[in-house]
Amino acid sequence: MFAKLEQIERTFIDLEKELSQPEVFGDQERYRKLTKSHSDMGEIVKVFRDYKRLTQELADNKELVRDADPEIREMAHAEIASIEERLPALEEELKILLLPKDPMDDKNIIVEIRAGTGGEEAALFAADLYRMYARYAEAQGWKVEEMSSHDTGSGGFKEVIAAISGNKVYSKLKYESGTHRVQRVPATEAQGRIHTSAVTVAVLPEAEEVDVEIKPDEVRVDVFRSSGPGGQSVNTTDSAIRVTHLPTGLVVSCQDEKSQHKNKAKALKVLRSRLLQLEQDRKNAEYNEARRSQVGSGDRSERIRTYNFPQGRVTDHRINLTLYKLAAVLEGDLDELVQGLVSHYQTEALTRQAGAQ
Repeated sequence: MFAKLEQIERTFIDLEKELSQPEVFGDQERYRKLTKSHSDMGEIVKVFRDYKRLTQELADNKELVRDADPEIREMAHAEIASIEERLPALEEELKILLLPKDPMDDKNIIVEIRAGTGGEEAALFAADLYRMYARYAEAQGWKVEEMSSHDTGSGGFKEVIAAISGNKVYSKLKYESGTHRVQRVPATEAQGRIHTSAVTVAVLPEAEEVDVEIKPDEVRVDVFRSSGPGGQSVNTTDSAIRVTHLPTGLVVSCQDEKSQHKNKAKALKVLRSRLLQLEQDRKNAEYNEARRSQVGSGDRSERIRTYNFPQGRVTDHRINLTLYKLAAVLEGDLDELVQGLVSHYQTEALTRQAGAQ
């Protein structure tokens, strides 16, 4: 492990030298690649240097315990105890930072939220989840763009699809894929009975054109008139678009924009991400069957989280984490859940790696 870390640090130093060369600024593509590599290595190099500094301090203090001055010996023993307590955590952090990166982690995402069992109550909760992710994205400094939606006319969504772009969006939200269950008393429930509804969330890494090529002869594009809640026409032009990918049968519709061209561009963006997800699913299944329980498997049927309104709690069933701050979570306070899931899957990856060695 430490030989690999030394190599990373040497590469990092070489990158710093290269970035200081005036001619690099003239080649923007090269400069962009170098700065990205430099940034990607920055965290692991910082932690490694902290680790090396502490190990040097440990060695120095072990020398001082033989000093003639009893006060210096006492101070050295205290420092040794402190350093030995901190080193294991740094070593664990280095192991995690050395884990193979998910190549999709830096990507933006397409998030698809659909009401499941529960009728209007499920549709209302789909709107709650969409607002929750939008608030979280806002706190992270990300951008949210609604791609397509099918509202119920009473504040709910049968389906809403949005693009979220920013720094490492997929790495933080990829574990949100799955079935989200809500338990609450609907506003229309006269007897005060708790109803259980479900909403499915799919988080797809946004595909660039270089990731997925869609040939013109592989798609059928149908144009139709947009309609709003209850079926009423929302404009008088045939601007809504339905794109069918003939090889897979995938269908994407978009009618949010008044421009036919913009609707087609949005529909193709969603289609491209769904095709990328299909390819990722296939690779994951071939590579490791155990990963089917994780994101990217395409298995959306598993209940991953329960939002219980009467008790004000949120429970993530994958990591047995229960938080009694439902209102804050629905306002976008997802940090504890996100970090808990990231840590859980990192630990699993470390265990698998140790077992393979």
